[in-house]
Amino acid sequence: MQFLNGITLLLVYQLVGEVTVRLVGLPIPGPVLGMVMLFITLMICGQAPASVDQASSALLSHLSLLFVPAGVGMMAHFGRIADEWLPITLALLLSTVITMVATALIMQLTSRWFVKEAPTEEGSNE
Repeated sequence: MQFLNGITLLLVYQLVGEVTVRLVGLPIPGPVLGMVMLFITLMICGQAPASVDQASSALLSHLSLLFVPAGVGMMAHFGRIADEWLPITLALLLSTVITMVATALIMQLTSRWFVKEAPTEEGSNE
């Protein structure tokens, strides 16, 4: 029963995100907004309820099944992918580089916020 409660809660957050995006007209996917709302809720609560923990663990254990539709889509549209391999490759490479640079910059920025400077000793010759 805990699993069903957890899945229901996850789907409710997804639904709320979807409805909010459609009502407000935000340019982000509804499930992403729902995930942000869930994250904020969990941060406020301090920990995930046991039902959400059980449901998310079960979903993560079967995560590889979610790649099957993408693989089938690749096979079904192989001719189009072969025709447009150059723009696809450039988009993949550029997005990977941009993501890595953005991640590095964000990591540096956040590490400055959380790392406090060690007090320096007077008289040290460094």
